[in-house]
Amino acid sequence: MPDYNNDTAYHRPVMLRECLDALDLQPAGRYVDVTFGGGGHSARMLERLQSPGHLYSFDQDADAEAEAAQLARPEFTFIRANFRHLFQELGQRGALPVDGLLADLGVSSHQFDTPERGFSTRFDGPLDMRMDPDGPDASAADLINEYSEAELHRIFGMYGEVTNARTLAATVASARRGQSITTIAALKKAIAPCTPRGKENKYLAQVFQALRIEANDEMAALREMLEQTARVLRPGGRLVVMSYHSLEDRLVKNFLAKGKFFGEADKDLFGRTDLPFEVVTRKPLEATPEEIALNSRARSAKLRIAIKK
Repeated sequence: MPDYNNDTAYHRPVMLRECLDALDLQPAGRYVDVTFGGGGHSARMLERLQSPGHLYSFDQDADAEAEAAQLARPEFTFIRANFRHLFQELGQRGALPVDGLLADLGVSSHQFDTPERGFSTRFDGPLDMRMDPDGPDASAADLINEYSEAELHRIFGMYGEVTNARTLAATVASARRGQSITTIAALKKAIAPCTPRGKENKYLAQVFQALRIEANDEMAALREMLEQTARVLRPGGRLVVMSYHSLEDRLVKNFLAKGKFFGEADKDLFGRTDLPFEVVTRKPLEATPEEIALNSRARSAKLRIAIKK
């Protein structure tokens, strides 16, 4: 039996048992982990597979690719690509359809714990936050220094759900007039006047979340990936998605329940809906108190499961 409590030094997988159970892994099945990260989920999935079973894992990060090399075996293929290219990448490899797909939408522990990646408020380092630091996307520093005050207001309010987003944007715009803001320490100093006393950690987390989502175009990439899942999964295949903030969870919930991200489900002339998925979890699964005590990142995790019709 697999060790559900095991994890790598690189990353502790969240809700591991729940994810594996939700996928209903079959030894000869074909599966996709669209968010390899530290490989915690992929490693345990591979333990269940035997030829001709196969696992395809996606990630943009060169560090993740290096970690994936440790899992090398005939039943495993690592794909260095954004999961928004899911259908294309699997199609090129003759890997369609698949029996199950897992998406863990969180940032990996390794990324948070590497100061030069710029994801964490705990360290000083460059304001980067790109999932693919070798890619063409703008870094968080580019956003802070080049976005208009109105654009900053939009992302802080929409993606960070910051209550004083307008004031925050004005403060950043004023601070960067003297010199560019390129480090975590410089940003924290610049926005100190806006940071609520006693709630510094939560506030900074919201600001960093907004910058990270915008830098990586995360919401659009998630929508594009979800829209492809109905073409990727065989009938009866499992879709398992774990999110960590309300914006992601809302998109996943709406897509599974209504077949679209905004508005009500489309109906035919007879008032019937033809949705691609049967929802298994009306309410999302959450981590146990025991897991949260071991891994604080699990506190905000919400797991949703659906079956392709």
